[in-house]
Order: sequence, then structure tokens, then C-alpha cells
Amino acid sequence: MARSLVIVESPAKAKTINKYLGRDYVVKASYGHVMDLPRKEIGILLPGENGSKKRKRKAKAAGKESAKKSPRTPAATPETIFEPKLQIIPGKAKVINDLRRAASTADAIYLAADPDREGEAISAHLKLVLSKPARFTIDEAAEEGKNGKNGSKNGKTPEPKAKEKSAKAAPVRAADPKKIFRVTFNEITQKAVKEAFEHAGQVNENLVDAQQARRVLDRIVGYKISPLLWDKVRRGPSAGRVQTVALRLIVEREQEIRAFVPREYWTIHALLEAAAAPAFEARLVKFQGADIEVPNEAEAQRIVAACEAARWQVVAVTQKERRRYAPPPFTTSKLQQAAYNRLRYTAKRTMALAQRLYEGVELGEEGSVALITYMRTDSVRVSADALAQVRDLIPAAYGPEYLPEKPNFYKSKKEAQEAHEAIRPTDVSRRPEDVRRYLDDDLFKLYQLIWQRFVASQMVPAVFDQTAIDVAAGDYTFRASGSVEKFKGYLAVYQAAAGDDEDADSGAEGGALPQVAEGEALRLEKIRPEQHFTEPPPRYTEATLVRELEDKGIGRPSTYATIISTIVEREYVHKDQGRFTPTMLGERVSTLLVKSFADIFDVGFTARLEEELDEIEEGKIGWRKSVADFYKPFVEDLEKAEGEMASYKAGIPTGQKCEKCGQGELLERISRLGFFLGCSRYPECDYICDLAPETRGEEVESEAGPEYCDNCGREMIIKRGQWGPFLACSGYPNCRTTRRIVQGTRRARQPDQPLGENCPDCGQPLLIKHGRYGEFIGCSGYPKCKYIRSKTLGIKCPKCGVGEFVERRARKGRMRVFYGCSRYPECDFTTPHRPIAEPCPKCGAPFVVEKRSKNGPPMRACINEKCDWEMVMAPEKPAETETAELHAGAANS
Repeated sequence: MARSLVIVESPAKAKTINKYLGRDYVVKASYGHVMDLPRKEIGILLPGENGSKKRKRKAKAAGKESAKKSPRTPAATPETIFEPKLQIIPGKAKVINDLRRAASTADAIYLAADPDREGEAISAHLKLVLSKPARFTIDEAAEEGKNGKNGSKNGKTPEPKAKEKSAKAAPVRAADPKKIFRVTFNEITQKAVKEAFEHAGQVNENLVDAQQARRVLDRIVGYKISPLLWDKVRRGPSAGRVQTVALRLIVEREQEIRAFVPREYWTIHALLEAAAAPAFEARLVKFQGADIEVPNEAEAQRIVAACEAARWQVVAVTQKERRRYAPPPFTTSKLQQAAYNRLRYTAKRTMALAQRLYEGVELGEEGSVALITYMRTDSVRVSADALAQVRDLIPAAYGPEYLPEKPNFYKSKKEAQEAHEAIRPTDVSRRPEDVRRYLDDDLFKLYQLIWQRFVASQMVPAVFDQTAIDVAAGDYTFRASGSVEKFKGYLAVYQAAAGDDEDADSGAEGGALPQVAEGEALRLEKIRPEQHFTEPPPRYTEATLVRELEDKGIGRPSTYATIISTIVEREYVHKDQGRFTPTMLGERVSTLLVKSFADIFDVGFTARLEEELDEIEEGKIGWRKSVADFYKPFVEDLEKAEGEMASYKAGIPTGQKCEKCGQGELLERISRLGFFLGCSRYPECDYICDLAPETRGEEVESEAGPEYCDNCGREMIIKRGQWGPFLACSGYPNCRTTRRIVQGTRRARQPDQPLGENCPDCGQPLLIKHGRYGEFIGCSGYPKCKYIRSKTLGIKCPKCGVGEFVERRARKGRMRVFYGCSRYPECDFTTPHRPIAEPCPKCGAPFVVEKRSKNGPPMRACINEKCDWEMVMAPEKPAETETAELHAGAANS
């Protein structure tokens, strides 16, 4: 008996859905997109273009007399303008033929791709392929994809490699379009899947048009501007309609930081005692009732002197109850931000893990189970069933006082797709601890985060008692603020984290304050001025960049991970301490593009274009009109840029005279090794100056001393080669010794040392390796095996009692050494002093620490704050003294 065919994007999703549909359905995977634009040409019918001229040139080159007879492609018309020339993706032949064979005998065909633009486009392309006569046999598709590589787009699961058959497949009849249906669901549960099949519909052409418009716009920008960059800069850089705007944000932030001039200011703090405990600290806020700013030390000392002689008295006490409301359940962008801030997951990693949780993971006897709803959404809507389920869980798990009288409802952004839901667990009764044994650590942590956020979103607010005390000291007013938690509310399940957007408003400026009354006299214990300097805006992290893109309306949440990974892979930016810094290439490319295409890469213009794509999706405007409105000014800018854009290949004048010949002008140019300055009189004058930024780590050099050549003893210096900076002997060419350096420093890379243990993953020997932030243990099978772990000191962490101390290097400043727990970030204990595995002779603590300072002798001390044991260590003999003593001893003997 014929069965119905269901097509999804990935095998994991197919496996999960299959168990809900029963034996009357066959579920197969398309492995992502099946059709796309061609790889070797723009593949779009542009205004004033047709394909006849190109074919004639090809035919003439091949010596064919039939060039004149080749069929002529009609010129673009209003109905065909910007029409994409879609092709079967290379490597998809076997999958498509398999789907065609299954579709030819199926009672009905259900397209169950994801409920978004990309999923709708996949469904539309599948319908096109299945309902047309089988023009693409296996051979034809294989020939079409001979030079292509198998791949995937937009995070869809890639198709596994398969051998293409050489024999032609038997003819397969096309499927009846009337038997092809579209089904969508926001979660892969039995109820949601069955409801979707009961209400099967047709492909939403508006969604397909919106996806097609985005694809056409991105292809036009990429195919027209990238060759321009190859001509003006070098081959390799690319431009993207949205990625260039994201790069622009990072570059402009870097320029703000460079232009920033710090300004000095001072704050003044007073430690005060009232009749009741405890003592509290207040900060200077006003002078004679007006806000005050202290600009320098002289003014600060004058105020301190005046306040020390003044009478301190309470002038106002304000007490109020403050409620802190729960944040809404996650949207895609908020999940990416929280996952970065709390778990340090990149946006790309977060989306890959969320995809697995959505498509289904194996839960023992239950089989494949989808744990969360669809993860590409900008809506905070929650279904009635999910609300009822979580409202049953909260009083049972946390108490009735944590459940609000009515469900909490949140307002989505105006452009949000309310047909979608927020990201939430498919079954909130499936707690994180219940599924932990089935999930790896990364999946568990992300599921726990989503579960906690959803449960918290339906709980009552946290309540704080907030107190503010204003204290007068003559004409000056000081203020102390304190906040004490009165009721945990939603914080019982979801704690605030640094950097979280919604969770930052804790309001807890201080702890508990004493009971005081207006007019009460206070005693000044201590007053201290503190110097500060204004700071530049911080560089973007993944979380703050995602938030900025969202706030400015650039791209869509489902595209943020791709945008960020693209500018990193193109080497336009690099990460330093988790923050984005533009590379020299990224900065130069951004400057060229923004100058030549001021409109196209404008933040406001890009945001408006995103709104137009939303309007296409809603059926308000046609996609061809939107593309045409973009294309006309774009072509004008492109023609202008081809003639006026500065060229690093030809050299950009700097206005500086050549240091060597004094006649030529220095030009900024680029080679395969990077940017440099060269004389305009080359080859008569061969002066060059490398513009690559100095390798970081000058502070390390002053701390650890210079590196010396192992062969001749001369000092090693940094040089740049094809593979980046390295250490070379200053005695070159007489001595040709070179050594690799630790990335980001001036320190020579130490040779790897065998550990005497085998890798638990692959069985190969483990090595002690040296990285930028100290020693670590890694597999000798790298890069095939990526097993690593920290090298510990064998001393248990005093805070958690589970982890052990590891040596680390700070990621900023002078990269000083410190010691922290191997379980970081679960345990955040650190100490700047080296732990020594010797018990404290006074209190019996399991270890002591070694303290070193520039001004005093080294000491050993107990780390227990309640123990005051210390011991001065004998000073170490300098190496020169030891060497002299050895020589003296040898002479005497």
C-alpha cells in the first residue's frame, strides 16, 4: 500500500518526526537546500542583459559554426527582471533522485522544512524539483557538480558524501502538484506534528519571495563588489551587504577608541558611623544642592579638608520597595547574548547546539526527543498549553507564593513574527537534571539556560527593600544607597549575570544600611578621595555586537551567527580577550567600501532594507520592485568606484618623503605578507617599511627579559615571514637560528615535552605544550585529535574542594602569572601567589603560598585569612654569583 512522503531538512529531525507519524508515512531528509544560484556566475537576469553574447563568444572559441544559431535568451522585462537562474546544488543528485522515486509512488507529499524564510524556500524548491519532469538524471546532476564541493547553507545539516553512479537512472514520473502540501510546526512534539498535518496548506509565496529578494541582493553585492576589491586591494577579500555594515560598526568603534582622550575626575567617599551598626560608606553627590564634579586632585583635597572640619548629619532618609520583574523567554538574539555572557558560547556554537536540541536527541528508551521549540524566532509569544504546563510546575516545585495570579505576557517587537513562539522547552516537566545523563556538557548547559529562563518568565517579581540616606557635611551632600533582598521571586530559578541585557538592573548599589533618623549626627571614621579617568567605549563582544545589530535593525536574528563567523573567517577582525578588534585588512577594506558606497553600506539604509524584506513577506510590496530600488543607485556607485576608489596595488600616496633616497614619496601598498610603505621611485629605490602592527607583548619582554640564541648567544629579534612573526638571531647571516614564538607575545615557543601518559580519546602520547597563557597538556595527534586539559599543580582548590590549581597568565596588561581553579568558570577562585604543597605549621591548612615583591624578600604565608603565619625565605643567589662560585671551586680543586 502506498504511503505518504514527508520531507524535512536533516536526518535527526526525520528520526524524531517519524516516531510520531506511524507506518503510513515515510520521512526522508533533503539535507538542507536542494537548489541555489550557480557558483561560477552571478546567475541573475540583470537590466539590459541577456545570455546570447556570452554564448557566442564561447562558441567561437570552441570553433563551432553554429554560434549564430544558438538560442537567444530574451532581454530582461518587468516580469523577468532579476529572475534568479536556480540550479540543482552540486552533489545533490542522489538525494533528489531518491526523493523523486519516493514521491512518484506516494499518496501525498508533505514538505516539513523549518517555519521560516529559508525553510519556505527549501519547500518551494523541493516542490519545483518533484513536480517537474525528471530533467536532471544522476549523470547530468553529477556532471553539473563535477567541480563543486558538497556543502550546506544557513546552518542546515550537510548531506553526507556519496558516490555518484555512472549509469543513468530509470525515468521517474513527476509528482502531481495537487498532492504536494506544506506543513509547519514550532516544536517537534506529537501534538504539534499531528495538528500541523491536520491543517496542511500550500507553500507561502510571500515568504519565498522575501528569501529570494535577500538572496538576489546579497549575490549582486558580493559578485559586483568583490572583484573590485580584488583589483584595488588583493585577491581574496569579499564584500557583503550586511557583513560589511557589521564590520563598519567594529571599525568605527575602534576609531572612537583611538580618538578618545581620557579626562580626569575624582570621587570622594566617607566611611560613617551612626548610633546603630553597621558603619556605612557614602559618596559625594552635591554641593549646595547642585550636582558636583571634582576635576582634579587639588579640588579633591580642598573638599576633603572642608568636610573633615564639618559636622556630619542625616538630612534625608528614603525607603521604598522595589520590584524587579522577570525577563521574557528567549528570542534568538537574546539566547545568543545570554549564552555568550554566561557560557562563553559563540553565536555560531549556540545556534548549532540549539539546532540539535530542536531536532531531537536520544533520551534512552524514549528514543529521539525534541527538547526545545524552534530556535530562529524574534517573538516572545508562548502557547496556551505551555503556559498551563509551567503554571502547574511552579507552585509544585517552588511554592504557591512564586506563581502570579495571571500568566505573564510580554510584548514582542513590532517586526516580530507572532506566528512563531519564543524559545522554550517542549515539555517543561522534563527538568535539566532529568536529562543530564543523556546530554553532553554543552547541550546540557544550553538546555538548562533555556529551561530556567522560561520558568522564570512566568514567576512573580523579586522584591527588594531599597534605602537611600543623604548626609550633609557643611555645603556638601553625601549619599549612601543600599538594597536588601526581601523576596527572591523569579531569582530563585534564574540569577542575573554580568552583561545580560534585561538582567543588569539589579539596583543593589550596596548592602544593608543602619537604621538612622533625620537630624541624627554621624561620626566620620575616614574620608578618602579616589582618582578616575573617563574610559573609551568598550570593544564589541559577540553579545554586544548581536545586541547592536538587533537594536539598529541590521540583519535578522537567524543571520547574526553567519554574519559574525564570516567577518572572522575573512580575517577582517580578530578576537582579543573575547572582544572584536579590526585587522589592518578589515579596517582598510571597510574604509574603501564606506567611502565609495556611502548609501549601500549605511546603517540606516541597511535597516530600511530589512524592513522592506519584512514587507515583502507580508505581501505589501513586490520583491522585484525592492531589488530594483536598490540596484539603480548601486550601479551608479559601482561605476564611480571603479574609476575613483584608491588602489593599494598601485599605491596610495601618504605625503611622506622616502627616508632612504629623500626624493620619492612613500606609498602605502599591499603584498601577500601584508601592508607596507614603499618608495614611489621603486625599483631605483628599494626602501620598504612594514606596517603590520607590532607583535603584542612588549611588557612581557621587560618582565621576562630578551630571548638569546641557543647557538651563538646573540639576542633574538622579531622578524616577519610568510607564516607570520618569528624570532631570528641578530647575527644573521652568520647565524641562521630561528624559533617560533608564542602567539601574541615576544616569548619563544618552548619545545613540547612528553608527559608519560596517553590520550584518553585516541591513545596517542600526551605532551606538555606552551601556549599564550601558560602550559597546558595536549595530544600529540593534533590536529586530528584536539584533546587538551590544564596542567595542574596537584593542590586542591580551597573554595570548591574538587578542582586543582593551574597556572594561568592574565590576558591583558603585563600578562602576569596567577593561579586559579581548574574548574573555571564553575569555580572562580584565584590567587596571585604560587601555592606550595606544604601544610601551614600554625593552623594546619593543606597548603601555603609563596609571595614575592620587588621591594622585599620572598615570603611564605598561610592563605587562611584567620591565620597570620608568615616566614621569610632565604634570598636566591643570582646566577652570576653561582657561576663565579663554581669557577672558584673548580680552581681551588
